[in-house]
Amino acid sequence: MPDPIIRPRQDDDLEPAGAALVDVHSTDGYPVEGVADPVAWLEPDGLISSWIAELDGQIVGHVAISEPQPGDDAVRLWLEQSDDTVDKVAVVGRLFVTKAARRKAIGEKLARAVVTDPLVRGKRLVLDVMDKDQDAIRLYERLGLQKIGTATHTFGEGQTITAHCYVVPEIP
Repeated sequence: MPDPIIRPRQDDDLEPAGAALVDVHSTDGYPVEGVADPVAWLEPDGLISSWIAELDGQIVGHVAISEPQPGDDAVRLWLEQSDDTVDKVAVVGRLFVTKAARRKAIGEKLARAVVTDPLVRGKRLVLDVMDKDQDAIRLYERLGLQKIGTATHTFGEGQTITAHCYVVPEIP
């Protein structure tokens, strides 16, 4: 089997990436908010850059970096614990890999792509991950991300879930 290709996302990747997201939601319940409009979900407010993973010509993974938005718990926690200002922080999100493409280090490769993205050089990267997504938590901790706290994520009709918030160590 060939190695996955990790590359910046292009406009014509949105539909197939959205289809991959629908697949991930059906197997993992990610994102918890659902995927009524997967393409719109892949383009959050303040999008800085996004990357996709391609395997055998199919999009099987995705990650994005965005500017902080009101209500970003990981941003709030990091700003409370550091001397950084909001303009020095970016948010990693929309990271997923289809079930059929797992166990090939694709999630790790996507995570490494964002930390080396020149568009976020000099910024601290933060993220949150839902408690139910234990594989993602293990990946982030294996990669050396530092847990900075927990928050309660509210979605749907008043449903809540615990989110673990992390910061990427400074990149020299």
